[in-house]
Amino acid sequence: MKPLLGQRIVEVATYVAAPSGGLALARLGADVIRIDPLGGASDHHRWPLAPGGGSLYWTGLNKGKRSVALDLRSPRGQELVTALVTGRGTLLDNTVGWGWLADERLRELRPDLVHVRVQGRADGGPALDYTVNAAVGVPDLTGPAEFSGPVNHQLPAWDLLTGSQAATAVLAGLLHRASTGEGSYAEIALSDVALGAVADLGWLGEARLSGQDRPKQGNHIYGSFGTSFRTADGVHVIVVAMTRRQWRALQEATGTTEALSRVGERAGLDLDVEENRYLLRNELVAVLAPWFAERDVDAVTGAFADTSVLWQRYRSLTEVAADGGHLLEEVHQPGIGPVVTARGAVRWPADPPDSVAPAPVLGADTEAVLSEELGLGQAEIAKLVDEGVIR
Repeated sequence: MKPLLGQRIVEVATYVAAPSGGLALARLGADVIRIDPLGGASDHHRWPLAPGGGSLYWTGLNKGKRSVALDLRSPRGQELVTALVTGRGTLLDNTVGWGWLADERLRELRPDLVHVRVQGRADGGPALDYTVNAAVGVPDLTGPAEFSGPVNHQLPAWDLLTGSQAATAVLAGLLHRASTGEGSYAEIALSDVALGAVADLGWLGEARLSGQDRPKQGNHIYGSFGTSFRTADGVHVIVVAMTRRQWRALQEATGTTEALSRVGERAGLDLDVEENRYLLRNELVAVLAPWFAERDVDAVTGAFADTSVLWQRYRSLTEVAADGGHLLEEVHQPGIGPVVTARGAVRWPADPPDSVAPAPVLGADTEAVLSEELGLGQAEIAKLVDEGVIR
């Protein structure tokens, strides 16, 4: 199902946040044209790389889009991008200091333009996921309990959340235009998304009311029972018991009901209550850890089969790529070869899943887009090549 079929969007962006928003829109059927400078923007060769040198990062975030490459420093290149944006009427970008793409200038040419701009900070200053993460305090509560310094993580969570919100803002702008005929301009800053998220989770409220920073949790889940265990064959698993049903299932499957009940009785706490399991987490782990240490992962799997125990074996990326899954698909990526990639996570049960469309080679669609969208003939395109505006 392609609910955005017929929607036409121009994307002028780099790195993760805005391109992931464009990817989400393309997966829903929108015709997204990504604009890059000749030779590619700063993210075109970003790691991870395929053995031949192609960027798995760039191709992963640009699946299903069309690629136009132009000399964006030249007046003619800027003129062409402006014509594409105002012709399509929808722009998703994260440009900074590009006066020729200023919303007020574009809106003079297309009053009903739907324009969403992704920023680092709300004041227009630069920021990346990793610096934003530091600014909202997450690394300070991440890592082993005995470690005193900040611990960064690898997942650009704020980038991905910002991309999702940017895509939502584009859709809201399109809906507004469809119902009123009016255009819209929205800004969404990475730093605001991160700050809003930690506030929505209650973390800032907790800090303000308690006057204390939350301590590092190691592998424990804050406020509930969830942690990692090591099996006899050295496999690490995570077990989570947020609900009473999950907690009782874990006790029954491991045969530790009486021992764990005694832990609660000694402390005067009802372990059917989620927060009490968190308060006594170390004592509970001391009871449960030997059960895991005496069994290999196959025995653990058998014990938890057909129960309500919520658990998962920790897997490496290599294992995930090899094992596959209903979302994964191997596609032929031009310039790279066979690549494991994923379909969009939104499922339409009434329709079979769409195959993954690979990313284009940089600039592969330039001539076709200029011809189809702007009506340029072969002579005009040849002149642009001679002038170095396109290749």
